[in-house]
Amino acid sequence: MEPIKDLKIKKDIKVSELLEQFKNIGGFQAQELYRGYEALKDMFNDKEVIKILSFPADIISTGIRGLIRDIIKNKLFDIIITTTGTLDHDIARLVNDYYIGYFDSDDIKLREEGILRLGNVYIPDNNYGLAIENILRPILNDIFDELNKDNKKRIGTYELIYKIGERLENNPRKEESIVYWSYKNKIPIIIPGITDGAVGTQILINEYDYPDIQISVWEDEKLLASKFFGDKKVGALILGGGISKHHTIWWAQFSGGLKYAVYISSANELDGSLSGAKTKEAITWKKIKKDAKHVNIWSDITIALPLIISDFL
Repeated sequence: MEPIKDLKIKKDIKVSELLEQFKNIGGFQAQELYRGYEALKDMFNDKEVIKILSFPADIISTGIRGLIRDIIKNKLFDIIITTTGTLDHDIARLVNDYYIGYFDSDDIKLREEGILRLGNVYIPDNNYGLAIENILRPILNDIFDELNKDNKKRIGTYELIYKIGERLENNPRKEESIVYWSYKNKIPIIIPGITDGAVGTQILINEYDYPDIQISVWEDEKLLASKFFGDKKVGALILGGGISKHHTIWWAQFSGGLKYAVYISSANELDGSLSGAKTKEAITWKKIKKDAKHVNIWSDITIALPLIISDFL
């Protein structure tokens, strides 16, 4: 048994030094944060592993968007799996700002004032739906025209995102964008639930105008099949839950399960939900290997992610 050691903080302490101390403070989730950091270190040092990052869209409404952007810019992961709202917030914030708000707001008053609330983030109505439509309509029209001219009838969501990113080259805020850096570094963003959001609705409008062209999730699935079927090493940092989490571990099973798995979530498992399910449950489904290095960090992503990932950027 290792003895518990008192935490020693100094003014110029590095995040990595703090995490190293978390190993021995016996501080509940602090110790799990250290274990997650160590698992990620092993995963990033393993050059044979296919690395996946999955996350839900809500965090892209916050400053964590910048961290996800830097993760993609620095090519830490090979594949991103997320939800349509990630595109919504990323594109909307290229046009207008979001604002700091409060959880205990008067929501009826906010509605009357045209403010959308996402947790403690305030989004003026015109800074979301209208902003997305104004920037995306000409881009999607151009993409569908190009596909029609090239007689290309089906593309995946990751290919569509590359094409959107390419058309952001002249946007003055392009380097803030997750979509832009996905295109620049050719890191596929997979969105299995592409219809569920403002971008999905904009795609639907174009589907009416170009009925022969489809944005097809099956093209994404073919890409994932080419990556994961067989005897391969796979590791994942899984933020939150929902479809992005399940799609990650679902595909990992075709490689025998995740070799490295770090979950960061504030959900619990008491209702049997996937979002709260721990890594050890996934072992029973063969989605995580029996001998995997796996860690559950019960925390708000906006607190834990900057600490756990900063040393790798």
